[in-house]
Amino acid sequence: MSSLLPDGVLLIDKPVGVSSFDIIRQLRRLRGTKKMGHAGTLDPLASGLLIVAEGAATKLLHEFLKLPKTYVAEICVGEKSDTGDREGEILERTNVAPLSEETIRSVLSDMEAVLRLPVPKYSAIKQGGEALYKKARRGEHVQVPVREMHVTRAKLLSQRTGDRCTFINVEFSVESGVYVRSLAEEFGRRLGYPARLENLRRTQVGEYRVVDAMQLTSPSY
Repeated sequence: MSSLLPDGVLLIDKPVGVSSFDIIRQLRRLRGTKKMGHAGTLDPLASGLLIVAEGAATKLLHEFLKLPKTYVAEICVGEKSDTGDREGEILERTNVAPLSEETIRSVLSDMEAVLRLPVPKYSAIKQGGEALYKKARRGEHVQVPVREMHVTRAKLLSQRTGDRCTFINVEFSVESGVYVRSLAEEFGRRLGYPARLENLRRTQVGEYRVVDAMQLTSPSY
């Protein structure tokens, strides 16, 4: 069970298809408060644990941002997209030879390290005072920064062969500042294929787990 939550902190299980700020907007209406924020954005494509704080507890958000995180990532091996996930334009597609579990596990074991990887160009990191994704959407050239990303655990969960890709499910435990889209692309590179993220779910932040989170039942965001 998760650690005791401080007063004013909520664990939310964010569904796919809405933004993290959509969740904040809904909670503001439901709880009648304006002072509210979240720790660690999840893209609309992603689901899972979103830590939300309201009122005086918002001052704790920067501490939650520093906590390690665990994700379950479904990786499409055989395709590369400009966004690093299934929402982008496909830039490359190739047939994938059968991959043994031994090969996959070996690659994942080698990724349990501090990796220097490029940040996705469709990310909120600012360059020249503006988020990279805004520049990328306008078709501007983006100088993608390289960051250290610390992976503490990379565990193979399953694999299946689809029409377009070989889909591999991996559980990543990481330190703060990791982009799982970058990990997905690096995983493919080490296997010798293009790769992108198909689905992503955040299951844990520090000691807080998504199984203890609440789901918002209202479909209105």
